[in-house]
Amino acid sequence: MKSLFSTFFLLLNIWVFSQNISPADYVNPLMGTQSKPSLSNGNTYPAIGLPWGMNIWTPQTGRMGDGWAYTYDADKIKGFKQTHQPSPWMNDYGAFAIMPGVGKLKFKEDDRASWFSHKAEIAKPYYYSVYLADINVTTEFTPTERAAFFKFDFPKTDSAYVVIDALNKGSYIKILPKERKILGYTTKYSRGKYENFKNYFIIQFDKDFDLTTTWKDDQFIKGQLEITSDHAGAVVGFKLKNKEAVYAKVASSFISFEQAELNLKREIADKNFEQIKADAKDTWNKTLGKIEVKGGTDQQMRTFYSSLYRTLFFPQKLYEIDSQNKIKHWSPYNGKILDGKMFAGTGFWDTFRALYPFLNLVYPGINVEMQEGLANTFKEGGFLPEWSSPGYSDIMIGNNSASVVADAYIKGLRGYDVETLWQAVKHGATNEGPMDAVGRRGVEYYNTLGYVPYDVKINENAARTLEYAYDDFAIYQLGKALGKPASEIDIYKKRAYNYKNVFDPETGLMRGKNRDGKFQTPFNPFKWGDAFTEGNSWHYTWSVFQDIEGLSKLMGGKKKFEAKLDEVFSLPPVFDDSYYGSVIHEIREMQIMNMGQYAHGNQPIQHMIYLYNYAGAPYKTQYWTRQVMDKLYMATPDGYCGDEDNGQTSAWYIFSALGFYPVTPATDQYVLGAPLFKEAIIHLENGKKIEIKAPENSADNLYVKSLNINLQPYSKNWLSHKELMKGAVLEFKMDNKPNKERGSQEKDFPYSMSKE
Repeated sequence: MKSLFSTFFLLLNIWVFSQNISPADYVNPLMGTQSKPSLSNGNTYPAIGLPWGMNIWTPQTGRMGDGWAYTYDADKIKGFKQTHQPSPWMNDYGAFAIMPGVGKLKFKEDDRASWFSHKAEIAKPYYYSVYLADINVTTEFTPTERAAFFKFDFPKTDSAYVVIDALNKGSYIKILPKERKILGYTTKYSRGKYENFKNYFIIQFDKDFDLTTTWKDDQFIKGQLEITSDHAGAVVGFKLKNKEAVYAKVASSFISFEQAELNLKREIADKNFEQIKADAKDTWNKTLGKIEVKGGTDQQMRTFYSSLYRTLFFPQKLYEIDSQNKIKHWSPYNGKILDGKMFAGTGFWDTFRALYPFLNLVYPGINVEMQEGLANTFKEGGFLPEWSSPGYSDIMIGNNSASVVADAYIKGLRGYDVETLWQAVKHGATNEGPMDAVGRRGVEYYNTLGYVPYDVKINENAARTLEYAYDDFAIYQLGKALGKPASEIDIYKKRAYNYKNVFDPETGLMRGKNRDGKFQTPFNPFKWGDAFTEGNSWHYTWSVFQDIEGLSKLMGGKKKFEAKLDEVFSLPPVFDDSYYGSVIHEIREMQIMNMGQYAHGNQPIQHMIYLYNYAGAPYKTQYWTRQVMDKLYMATPDGYCGDEDNGQTSAWYIFSALGFYPVTPATDQYVLGAPLFKEAIIHLENGKKIEIKAPENSADNLYVKSLNINLQPYSKNWLSHKELMKGAVLEFKMDNKPNKERGSQEKDFPYSMSKE
């Protein structure tokens, strides 16, 4: 009996504890960090910051300038870095680092590095702590939007110190002993060319300095408290009579030292470390708490909120609030300090697909700010960015800023200069930009021939054609929503059908086409790159977001279309890497997942699973989405199946776990899958809520038997954004066998433009 009572109370305690876990505490910031250039399991780093904050902080295990700033398999920490890095492939800008030390002064990153263990590491979105074994110091920090609070728990010693590293490529340091303060700036960035770029920082300590020295490159500079060099830094030391903590408040600005000081005073003020930590945790819980999920396993809960956390960082705020409470930003597009909002750090080739539609559903307020920032980008630079880091970056293809702009307005966002954005998307659609990745490379061919030819030395031409055609559709949709005349917008509608020009009826796949109208030869549909972007024809053939019905007809009708979808999974994961000359990591990630040609680790094919809904076989979408969620996502260091990419791969998971996905941004529709949890609630910013109920949901019961919306039977394979925004209750009846009748009729299929 005693044993029975003990077991009961143990289970009760476990249950009570589980009920008190907050959304932020489900998050594992180390998800995806066990990555390397040859194989990505996410290519993430532990991002300690606030949602969309200007700065993120992370422990640094990699070398200065290495995009892999933190990797799970590393043994040593070299510093704690302020970062703005959206991806290791993009690398960082405006970074600097700090690192404690004890004993002999060591400032070079390899010399100052300390062994650490994940067993003595705590990583939360709002807080990080690690024990640095070589110096017997525990370092903790907690963030605000533009500042951070550090705590160094030193042992009793007369030789405690902190190294400040402003990194190379031009930096400055000044020590102000009487004020217990350090000023500095870094001019280091990785992509683009910028005028007047500086990340100014200020570090305020709580104890007097017993030692002060500056350094540059690989040597100390005695007797000099201010230094400008290619690589500048400082060391300040403390005599500690007891085992005690040294605190440091750190803030930065892209505008000036004065603004950095203001950011520090405004965001940390007189609050202590624990207060800032509590505030940061509260911010995360409120932001993550916009979606509540229940009735999943502990691992599913952790994976869901870890993925949700990743959708809430990029793009980052690049704007600040001055002493007159005016919003200001340094412009990466003309180097000036200007009024208004600005954001940086995202690639639309990745994020137009699900990340921005996700913001439009759950966090539209922040995307209103982002749209304002895009309007300012056009005014200051003459084009919308396709990749910003922080300004125009010459990487990837497409003109997908059009989708980002159109989807926001069509989903009901208002309060920004949409007329300027209308001019911007039209300008981008008819001009080549200052670099290949801005505007439309090959636009003259595209606008005259209806495609970008294979044989005119424009790489990834078929992919460009497909993306430009979808982007034209997005522009057409925006023009309609704005009430623009047919004389202005019908050209975009016409060009939205240009996808047909690179469809090869012989193979039933998309294929590069020469200038003379003949298809490229020889043609290998398994060849990565060449006519396509980070994928092959089996991946890009489905990139007709705007007209899946039209694509289905080109393939011979819905039965042949369905069979072609099936073939993606039944084919072996063979590949031709000759375009790249070696196996790029995206190829390897497809190969090892044992899902045929389905390459979820990269973006082009991520929507493809949902296309069964257009063929009358939604049960196959339900099966494959569950397979991907169960197999390819987990809140562990190797928890992604490729690059996480600024929230896109995570947004796929969040949408899919809720039971629907935005196959066609710039329309009102989401395409149905099946929910992962027994219950989910989306708390909308307008005060309404979407309740998703699937009480029979389980690992076996993954198929939708029936769906009621607001107590009414619902047979369609799609949901309306407009109707969801009014508040809705979705009741899924789940089963362990597919209902092959539900959603099988053409009247239930989602939107395709050729059906208009």
